[in-house]
Amino acid sequence: MLARRFTIVCLLMTLFGMGFAVLVAEAGRPHRNWDEAGSGTCGVACLSQTPRWSGR
Repeated sequence: MLARRFTIVCLLMTLFGMGFAVLVAEAGRPHRNWDEAGSGTCGVACLSQTPRWSGR
């Protein structure tokens, strides 16, 4: 019975900790301006670059 309670408490603390970490991470991220991101300022130059994950 004690092990079951300990497990439940640990799971609840883990969920609370993960939720708190998400809140802290979101507060630290800069606001993204969706108008600039979707305006197409990148154009063909971004499409011609080789991605880093190509493995070469």
